[in-house]
Amino acid sequence: MTNKRVDDTPPVLVIGASGAVGRHVGLQLAASGVRVRTLTQRELLDPASLEAAVQGAGAVLLGWPFPTADGATEAVGVLAREVGRVVFLSSSVPGRPDGGVEALLARSGVPHTVLRAHGFAAALQWAEEIRAGGAVQGYGGAAGLNPVDERDIAAVAVRALVENGHDGARYVLTGPESPTQAEQVEMIGAAVGRPATWQEIPRETARRRMSATGRLPAAVDGALDFLHARIAAPEPATTTVQDLTGHPARSFRAWATDHAALFR
Repeated sequence: MTNKRVDDTPPVLVIGASGAVGRHVGLQLAASGVRVRTLTQRELLDPASLEAAVQGAGAVLLGWPFPTADGATEAVGVLAREVGRVVFLSSSVPGRPDGGVEALLARSGVPHTVLRAHGFAAALQWAEEIRAGGAVQGYGGAAGLNPVDERDIAAVAVRALVENGHDGARYVLTGPESPTQAEQVEMIGAAVGRPATWQEIPRETARRRMSATGRLPAAVDGALDFLHARIAAPEPATTTVQDLTGHPARSFRAWATDHAALFR
């Protein structure tokens, strides 16, 4: 656990500050003069470590990176006793335990805000294949997804952490458009400066590959069902990022340009 002192306002605890969103939340909070306290994701499952970290904190940014909700009851119980506000980074993908954590937060009575998003960082799973030759193998290349830049998620999270008026809200965060997975790969190729293409594989092949990474069957099937549904019905865009931050959500093409070095 670390604590960066900026002024005398109550600190905000950022759990998983090394993650794609948590890192930007910590930077944006510190830039605005808010003290930032951090806790690793592994320490989240240790009630004693969590109890120590939340002492005196005004709000907590919570993500749940684990494949099941094991340990969530204890963690949410600590937060409900000790802090005045929780912002939960949830997911729009079925099969994850986020819904169970959301239910625990609702039953606990702690004031909280839920941010539901499909992050751009998901594209980083393609980095090795793009670096190796540009061909990405996957299922659902025609699925229209609406990922949102981690910096935009963080900007909304910061407002929910430090401002009043967000308790009880369920914000769906998206980018400004819904490119297909195949189009996203092509955009990364354009940003890198060499062609990158999508190669469709059967659903069962994708299922075996995803299962081999240790993901639970329900999470694998939920993710594949989600992609299948998005082929006929692309994810719709929301204006939540602009409504809450005052600036338009960044596009996938802009994200690819900013992160091109990760794919070279």
